[in-house]
Amino acid sequence: MTIHRMIFAQLVFPENILLKLIWVSQKRFMKINNMKIKFKEILLLPNLISSFRLLLFVPFLFLFNNYSTIENVRTFILILIFIAFVSDLLDGFVARKTNTISELGKIIDPLADKILVALIVINLYLLNEIPAFFFWIVLIRDLLIFIGGIVISQKIGKVLPSNLLGKLTVFSIGLFIIITLFQINHSELFYKLILILSCSFCAASFVGYIIRAIEMIKWNSNENITKINN
Repeated sequence: MTIHRMIFAQLVFPENILLKLIWVSQKRFMKINNMKIKFKEILLLPNLISSFRLLLFVPFLFLFNNYSTIENVRTFILILIFIAFVSDLLDGFVARKTNTISELGKIIDPLADKILVALIVINLYLLNEIPAFFFWIVLIRDLLIFIGGIVISQKIGKVLPSNLLGKLTVFSIGLFIIITLFQINHSELFYKLILILSCSFCAASFVGYIIRAIEMIKWNSNENITKINN
């Protein structure tokens, strides 16, 4: 195992320091916005679904920590990915249909996605299942968006919610992971096409996030100017 893989192994396997850092940062983020967020919103059905998806990191972590000893471990990982995907579709659908979109939900939903994606790609990278450049693209994108979310919330006091492009990015990452784990198609061309598609979605969603963030900051500034003038 190379040095950088050993470093990430220390982050993921023994004490899960990476996940702890993400969680601590998110707690700070929620504290910044405590005037906006009502913690009783956790009891809303879509937020309960998102929270359930967030907790899936526990069985994921167990499977990866016992990757070489559990029989049919890849099948179990696939089942968890499917459950996470369904819950990701369900929480947004329920929130829109029941008119229960909340600030807390805007945090928990993408947080659950990022933690699960980070956990999966880091472990698969350590297991030499995915290319190094794909790992870095996914990880850096998610870290920058996560940090950007905190900065934006401090600046305008609002949460930038996930959108369709972000969801498609998560789906494309999941599709590539499934194809990698189960070698669904042995065609090298097909494998590379899905890999390129996933990387393209990562880049497009990151650029889209920056554009949306700039637009929201401008809109917030104009709104504040209007209030002052009135």
